[in-house]
Amino acid sequence: MTNQKDDQKVIKPTADSIAQSAQAVSKKGPPPVHLWNPPFCGDLDMRIARDGTWFYMGTPIGRMPLVKLFSSIIRKDGDDYFLVTPVEKVGITVDDAPFLGIDYDVDGSGKDQVITFTTQVDDTAVAGPENPIRVVRDPETGEPSPYVLIRANLEALIDRKSFYRLVDIGVHEQHEGEQWFGVWSSGMFFPIIPSAELM
Repeated sequence: MTNQKDDQKVIKPTADSIAQSAQAVSKKGPPPVHLWNPPFCGDLDMRIARDGTWFYMGTPIGRMPLVKLFSSIIRKDGDDYFLVTPVEKVGITVDDAPFLGIDYDVDGSGKDQVITFTTQVDDTAVAGPENPIRVVRDPETGEPSPYVLIRANLEALIDRKSFYRLVDIGVHEQHEGEQWFGVWSSGMFFPIIPSAELM
């Protein structure tokens, strides 16, 4: 076996090769990434920033169709994120959540209202038992980070403007024996902050 320099490893996946594989399997609808078990091929120098921007080798990916393609084959195994095709699996870096919730629509009101979120890559998710909203608060500052599940344990960080709009439609309800401020969607109450902390 011949020695090779570290920067000349054999068949190292690239963004182009991953994109070609993803394109081949995405023509018939959303790729079933949960069914694929390809070999791990190492990490790709790809990162999703907290604001939803995708970077490749330190440069923002400016082509939205390419970002959408990559976002269709992302998978979370444990605490790690991967791009998965039928033949390869590569690790990527996600600063916070793989998606950013940039808007939502509300149908109905009160306990009957239904909130449908839209992400930066045009995925949609109806908040409810299958797609819960959760709010994590910074233990030091108390700053909230709200999330909604988009698909198969992949969440979207809800952006600030959308979160403020959620607060506008929030109500106080009993939740697990305590009064909470939160929102209803699809017949489910999602707590945001204990009511006592708003007094």
